[in-house]
Amino acid sequence: MQFNTVSVIGLGYIGLPTAAVFASRKIRVIGVDVNQNAVDTINRGEIHIVEPDLDMVVHAAVTEGYLRATTLPEPADAFLIAVPTPFKGDNHEPDLSYIEAATKAIAPVLMPGNLVILESTSPVGTTEKIAQWLAEARPDLTFPQSQGENSDIRIAHCPERVLPGQVLHELVRNDRVVGGMTPKCSALACALYKTFVQGECVVTNARTAEMAKLTENSFRDVNIAFANELSMICDKLDINVWELISLANRHPRVNILQPGPGVGGHCIAVDPWFIVHSAPSESKLIETARRVNDGKKEWVSKDIIRTIKVYLKTKKINDHKKITISFLGITFKPNIDDLRESPPLEIIKKVSENFDGTIKVVDPNISNEKNPFNTSTLTDAIKNSDIIIELVNHREFSEIITKPQTKFKSYCRHINKINEKK
Repeated sequence: MQFNTVSVIGLGYIGLPTAAVFASRKIRVIGVDVNQNAVDTINRGEIHIVEPDLDMVVHAAVTEGYLRATTLPEPADAFLIAVPTPFKGDNHEPDLSYIEAATKAIAPVLMPGNLVILESTSPVGTTEKIAQWLAEARPDLTFPQSQGENSDIRIAHCPERVLPGQVLHELVRNDRVVGGMTPKCSALACALYKTFVQGECVVTNARTAEMAKLTENSFRDVNIAFANELSMICDKLDINVWELISLANRHPRVNILQPGPGVGGHCIAVDPWFIVHSAPSESKLIETARRVNDGKKEWVSKDIIRTIKVYLKTKKINDHKKITISFLGITFKPNIDDLRESPPLEIIKKVSENFDGTIKVVDPNISNEKNPFNTSTLTDAIKNSDIIIELVNHREFSEIITKPQTKFKSYCRHINKINEKK
């Protein structure tokens, strides 16, 4: 099938780069998003997120007429759904309302021969739900669950598996798992992705494709949880966890990850719960790892409060208001502008509830409008803060904060000292 027009529903951290890559291959792309500001920004040839080189690709695609954004779906040959899948309530129940809304939005413009692909990371069975929602909305069309290979509409799941900061490169280079509801659905989805994917398109069924993405991120979550738990054990036993991990990793079959202040983002911090929700009795290890990593944020918050108390006692200061704390980094990982499920964001909020002094936040990737705290420059933080806490090791921090005269407390690397003003 010739794909002349592709529609991408959701123009966020995955949808916009995907739309831009398709457009760079001279395929006309209609990007759809409910955020009018995002739509207007893209149509000016600009971007509303931070991702290396994406601005140039989007500008070229818009200028050449291959990418256009709108708030309402229009007819196309293929539709890619890349919208959020958050939780609802406090029990980590998956919220499929965004996927359902996107599915029902494209239903009126579907035509026989169209391909619908779910890219959003989703609980097992979500692709089948999409097929059901579409069938209910368009009884005049046939779908794979009833007509199999002879259906009017082809449906598949193809989860993204890219690293923020390297999205454009990995969209092209990485292998893709393609799970169609039928073999023809898979074949058509592979044909679409092969317009730009240089990696292999590995075919499976929709349920396995859904579980594959959840498994990848759960594996990483479990390994991070081991490192984070190890860091808390070492703190109690007065052992340098960074040195310990370095020594243990000298074993030829050991590769322990680095601990941090928690796990954030919309993948590793979320996806394991989808497995737990689907099979709670069988996923005890995955659930425990998720709780360890969630609990690390609380542990770091309490450790910072203890640090403040020690500093006040050492300096014989009775009033919190007389000192200033600067936090370095607020995003969920280095060198991006993404605050989704950000551990530093929660940690700083928790500390602010128990501290009456001045709190400033330095993050070169976050605009003042997006930063909910008092902002500061790195130079000002180094010069005028009593305590400096590094939560995210952005590249902008590396050159300055590794100098011997700069002392601070870090949860990202092997430095554990408090800045002493002279």
